[in-house]
Order: sequence, then C-alpha cells, then structure tokens
Amino acid sequence: MVDPLLALVLFALLVGALVALAWPRTGGLARIRRGRLAQERVRMEDALKHLFKCEYRDRSATLVSVAGALEAGQSTAAETLERLRDAGLVEPTDTMRLTAEGRAYALRIIRTHRLWERYLADRTGVEPGEWHERAERQEHFLTETEVDRLDERLGRPRYDPHGDPIPTSSGELVRPSGRLLTSLDPGDEAVVTHLEDEPRELYDRLLHAGLSPQMRIRMVEPVPGGVRVELAGRILKLDALAAANVTVEIRTPEPTTAAASDSLADVPTGGAATVHGLSPACTGVQRRRLLDLGLVPGTRIVAEMASPTGDPTAYRVRGALIALRGDQQQWIRVTDIRGDGSDAGATPSDDGAAA
Repeated sequence: MVDPLLALVLFALLVGALVALAWPRTGGLARIRRGRLAQERVRMEDALKHLFKCEYRDRSATLVSVAGALEAGQSTAAETLERLRDAGLVEPTDTMRLTAEGRAYALRIIRTHRLWERYLADRTGVEPGEWHERAERQEHFLTETEVDRLDERLGRPRYDPHGDPIPTSSGELVRPSGRLLTSLDPGDEAVVTHLEDEPRELYDRLLHAGLSPQMRIRMVEPVPGGVRVELAGRILKLDALAAANVTVEIRTPEPTTAAASDSLADVPTGGAATVHGLSPACTGVQRRRLLDLGLVPGTRIVAEMASPTGDPTAYRVRGALIALRGDQQQWIRVTDIRGDGSDAGATPSDDGAAA
C-alpha cells in the first residue's frame, strides 16, 4: 500500500514542477519560447546585415552566402529569408534584395556594431582581435536610445577602429574611397584607411604585422605569394590574402626622418631619445596610460636598465622610473637617439619630477 504522506509529497512536487514549467511569464516554457524568438531575431538581423553589405559592395547575395553568414544550413537560411519577406524587410519578388525598411533596419544594426567596436577600442583594454566578436553579440541587445547615448558619449565618431564608416542616427553612410594595398606600384606611399576584420585569422595577421588605420605604408615590391612593404621603418612581407584585406589612399611622400622610423625599442640600454609621438596602433586604455606616464611629444626618455630576460626595460621619464614591455616600446616613436644617455636636446619640462 502506498504511503499517503509520500503520495501527497510527490503530488505536490509534480504540481510545483508543472507550475514552474507552464507559468505564463517566468515559467520554463515561456523562457524557452523567448530564447527561440531571440535566436530567430538574431538570425534575421544577421541576414539583414549580410544582404546590406552585399548591396553596399555591389555583390550578389545567394542562399549559400546567407547560410554562410548565419553559420547555418541552407534550409535555415531559406526560412530566415522567408520571415524577412513576410515582415516586409525583403522584396517579395526577390528574396535577396532589401526593402527601404529592411535597409534602414540593417543600418541600425551596423551602427550599433561599429559604435560598440569604437567603445571597446577607446574606453576598454579589450584586445583588438576581440572587438568584432564582442560587437557581434552586443549589437542585438542595445536599444536605439542606448546607441544614441553611446554615440554622444564617444563624441560622435565617424569611423570604427577598423576604418569602416559609422552610419548616422538618420541612416546616412559615407561610402569610403581608397584602393587595395595590392594595387600599389613599387615606391607608392599611402595611408591605411581600412583593415577588414573578417575572417579573424587574416585580421590577426595584419595586427601581428603592426598595421592599423592612419598608418603610413610604402609599397616596396610584389613578391611571389604576397607583397613587401615598408611600415614604420620596417620592411615586412604580407601574404596575398592578408594584403588584399587592406585598403589605402595614396599620399605624397614625406621627407625621411628618424622620427618616422625609430621606436623606443631601438634605443640601447643606457641611451636616450626624444618622444615624437605614439603609433596609431596604440589605442584605448593603453594609449591613455602611456600619455598619463608623460610620454608626450618632446619628452626626453632614458633607457636605464633591462630586466634579466630583456623584457621589460626600465626607462626614466620626467624623474620617474617606469617599466615598459616590448610591445609598448614599439608603440612609442622617438627621434634624436643618443647611445650614451646624453640629455642634450632635453626640454626644461623634462627635469620635473613625476607626480
């Protein structure tokens, strides 16, 4: 015979489980439903972005390309396109072309994405390779009001940290000019205007090479499998795939100066130099930290000693001793290098002690 107390307890547990599962707003089924709806919305927004980028670049979108953008099968891509058509965001007679409403929606998502990347670059210590992936997640959850506030907080930037134009709140988007790095002739000098951040593997290669928007670059020569370029006084080779992800604008050659080629890493232990400026590759928290340490143009800096492993190195700046890693040294452009630590050329402001 079943124990009545046990039966009552089991019944109460069963009722509690059913209530927890079926409660209208907070129950398990409601949460599963919301999760599925959110997943569908994210797929629809990702498809809108892909279709917009294809139109923007004068390329034809296909079911295969949409599936690739969604990282899903073609059946899922077809269902997503059908939902976009039903919502009036894609033309009913051509499931690969956006309506005016769909185009405006896509621009809102792109605006959110690029502003969030700008925020990560300027206000956080997140590594550049992580900007895109984090913005991919955040773009789906910020409201228009939150995005407008972020835009205002950042000073209404025109470009994201990769050089892509940021759409305005009214949906205006500048079409950037420029040409591929691979199209330059030997001897041509240019400024990097855009680094494509997809796929991640190629973007990481560009970061490792030290490229960033607003850096000057000179084509040395094409070589089998890629190109040789001069960047901040260094000659390096970029493979063809990575180089094809760099957009540049031709510039008139600048006079060759030590400041254009030397970094703090070139100063020997015991030597001294004058800070010329920081590389455009140095952004966000790292840039503010170096400026706060007094590494501004005209400051005299002396390499006091290196650690036993050679990295970091201790430098004397405005009376204070600071340690800088090798990557930080590469960001600091210097001139007037002296191997004996001479302070010739130092400005009076260099003599004061650091706060």
